[in-house]
Amino acid sequence: MEPYKGQGGIQMLLTAEQEAQHIVSNARNLRNKRLKEAKEEAEREAAQYRAQMEEEYQKSISETTGSSGSNVRKLEEETDAKIRNIKRSASKVSSEIVDMMLKYISNVKV
Repeated sequence: MEPYKGQGGIQMLLTAEQEAQHIVSNARNLRNKRLKEAKEEAEREAAQYRAQMEEEYQKSISETTGSSGSNVRKLEEETDAKIRNIKRSASKVSSEIVDMMLKYISNVKV
């Protein structure tokens, strides 16, 4: 009976070794699965953060551009108003200037 006991012990050891390999293999697979999930989650969070920062950046650019656009529009309106005032003033005094020039030109001193 001794030889059968040795064979049974070896068989038990082989079975235990196979079970241990399955446990280790399952643990590795589970660890790899968790690492993959963690990596995907980190990539999603990074993409979300990147999108949020890009949105804030675009918003700040549009606010800055918008205000400079309104400044340009305001300056153009002010310039147009000043040009109209100058033309109005010039049209009021243009007849006086023409008369004055004709007077000096036509009066010849001898």
